[in-house]
Amino acid sequence: MGCGSCSTGGGCTPNGCKSNGSCGTGGCQTMEVHDWLSNLDMPSNYKPFQVTEIKFKGSRKEFFLNNDNIYLEIGELVAVEGPTGGFDVGHVSLTGELVRIQMKRRKTPLDQVTKKIYRKATEADVEKWNAAKEMEWETMHKARKLALDLRLQMKISDVDYQADKTKATFFYTADGRVDFRELIKKMAESFRIRIEMRQIGMRQEAGRLGGIGSCGRELCCSTWLTNFKTVSTAAARYQNLSLNTLKLAGQCGKLKCCLNYELDTYLDALKDIPDRIENLDTEAGYARHQKTDIFKKIMWFSYQGDENWIPVAAARVKEIMVMNKAGKKAPNLKEEAIQISAPVVVEKSFDYENVVGQDSLTRLDERSKGKNNQNRNNNQKNNRNNNPNRRDRVPTGDKNVAPNQKPQQGQKPQHSGPKPAQGNAKPQHGNGPKPQQQNAPRPQNGPRPQQTQIPKPVLRAEGEAGVESIKPEQSKNKNRNNRRKNNNRRNNNNGSENKPAAE
Repeated sequence: MGCGSCSTGGGCTPNGCKSNGSCGTGGCQTMEVHDWLSNLDMPSNYKPFQVTEIKFKGSRKEFFLNNDNIYLEIGELVAVEGPTGGFDVGHVSLTGELVRIQMKRRKTPLDQVTKKIYRKATEADVEKWNAAKEMEWETMHKARKLALDLRLQMKISDVDYQADKTKATFFYTADGRVDFRELIKKMAESFRIRIEMRQIGMRQEAGRLGGIGSCGRELCCSTWLTNFKTVSTAAARYQNLSLNTLKLAGQCGKLKCCLNYELDTYLDALKDIPDRIENLDTEAGYARHQKTDIFKKIMWFSYQGDENWIPVAAARVKEIMVMNKAGKKAPNLKEEAIQISAPVVVEKSFDYENVVGQDSLTRLDERSKGKNNQNRNNNQKNNRNNNPNRRDRVPTGDKNVAPNQKPQQGQKPQHSGPKPAQGNAKPQHGNGPKPQQQNAPRPQNGPRPQQTQIPKPVLRAEGEAGVESIKPEQSKNKNRNNRRKNNNRRNNNNGSENKPAAE
């Protein structure tokens, strides 16, 4: 109900508020009231209500008289009369006729409102007020240290300074009564101000400090909850909740206030459910109660040694209990079972495109890994093409190679398929066109076809048998001798002229 640009302690100006100045102070948070009459025109003879509601730190609100008829708007800082003299600074939270309704709701008569509004807060008043607020944190820690030295069983949770720095109110929590007379003497000597001690409960402490609940929202006691109702464990039992204190307790250490929100609905639904459910005496034996669906009014029972649960209507269970009290046995519950339809799952097709690309947390790692593998393959390919002593692999099943065929100088052994142009021109490596292998057309944009690994060939000298594949049982020395023969043969061919290949 209000502005989203307001800060927690500074309030908001009417011109900068998104709700046209009708929101409260404190960043539209703690117990704000929306002025629904702010945009309505009042009659010409209307006299504005002289009482104004002012809000202070910790959601404290009080009523003050506006005897001078100062024009005030919601969110403005005003200087008002202090509790024991002096002045204090607060925000205007409500004006006009809504203040009259608020006083009636709180049962505050008009004659009890005696404090006055002095003026709109000046720059000097705001500076003193900010200086007093800056002293609260240090004062609270010093007071806690003094309480520990005196071994008092109390916890000082917050300090509220008056704007003129003449009085400080200390809020503390304790399990029982605490004698803090010695503490007040030492704090008066240390801080040189009037001191007021006020004991609050655990819930009020959580409301003053604020926080985030287990539901992910701000605490109800610090946003909109004005009164605290008693919460008992019976509320958890009626709602079939686990009696786990860690889950049922809030930040204040007490049971959560939200346990009472749906309690009335559960109590209304439990009117049709039997209070004390005993074992049902049937012709098939005693049936034991397992669970109850309060809102569907269905109860599940099971026989001894049978793991299947039988759903029975709650009204029928009441009738069977009456029969058992009269000494009669009910028929088998399997005959009384109701049919529960399975939930219909509707498959929804969402037509959207994932433009963010957050489908995988490791997508960047996979992309970089693919780039590294591609760069490694390109480097190996370039090194293989630039190696002058490289031998091409020839499949063992190629029988078209002539026994006396000798490769030309600088040319590779040719594979089956279309042959490159012969002559003095050497086949170019790198950017030039490569001869096609096995007459298989290569797709331009598609993925490269996978090539099966071909065993490494051994080129024999002239007059010997054709190309043979290396067998796994051949030794390394034999391979090394073959490589030396091939290198010597290439060196001899480099000194002579190119000869045409024998056909």
